[in-house]
Amino acid sequence: MTVRLWLAVALILAIASAASADVAVPQLTGRVVDRTGTLSSSDIAALSQKLSDFETRKGSQIAVLIVPTTDPETIEQFSIRVAEAWKIGRKKIDDGAILVVAKNDRHLRIEVGYGLEGALTDVTSRRIIDEVITPKFREGDFAGGISAGIDRMMRVVDGEPLPVPSRSVNFANLDDVGPAVPFVLFASLVVGGFLRALLGRLLGSVATGSVIGLLALLILGSGALALLAGIIGFVLSFIADLFPASTGPSRGGSWSGGSSSGGWSSGSSSSGGFGGGGGSFGGGGASGSW
Repeated sequence: MTVRLWLAVALILAIASAASADVAVPQLTGRVVDRTGTLSSSDIAALSQKLSDFETRKGSQIAVLIVPTTDPETIEQFSIRVAEAWKIGRKKIDDGAILVVAKNDRHLRIEVGYGLEGALTDVTSRRIIDEVITPKFREGDFAGGISAGIDRMMRVVDGEPLPVPSRSVNFANLDDVGPAVPFVLFASLVVGGFLRALLGRLLGSVATGSVIGLLALLILGSGALALLAGIIGFVLSFIADLFPASTGPSRGGSWSGGSSSGGWSSGSSSSGGFGGGGGSFGGGGASGSW
């Protein structure tokens, strides 16, 4: 009897513990994470593009998260966990901000990274919530409220003197690399064919890679991308003669005459490849409700 009693108590405690577990921090799958289905796909795409353009221009990262509830935590407790997990903003610059909306709770919060606390102050964040976002939320216009709030946040951050964004390549974002691929292929085969005929296979390939790397640096302004393009150019040029000749008088074994798409689609995936930059948060920001 005693054993059954203890088992019953343990079961009740386990159920109670499970019921009071914190809401898990959603995975950072993009600049806009909507776990409620509130925003349409076009809303998410437009917001994501806006935030991506801002990050490219200013360097600061801003993200949006919509969840049904943060219960049993307050939105302040939940949002700081999200900030610590996502690490939005650049490392050691800490210029990230997250707009968290708990739809069923009717609460929202702007969580601000250390580096933006001088611009997106608690007072400023509260005014953005009260004057821009919540009036639209009360009308049921969540997309409009979030978009207007993000616009206001970006204007405030624009006034903050932040380090210039680095042109270093995020290799997770193929959009940065895709436009260079046709150029590298063309130069490797056509220019490489000429240089190999002139200098020999090895020296010609080295010269081809060097030319491609230099041009990539001048055009794209990225040392990492230029190095990558140069290496690819060298390899393609060096092995070009191994490919069977196709149409045309291919003395240099260079171009195929076909118009293949080249294998890269420069896809427009709006959520692929996004990640936090390592920014830190200390609990700055403001909360509100509607």
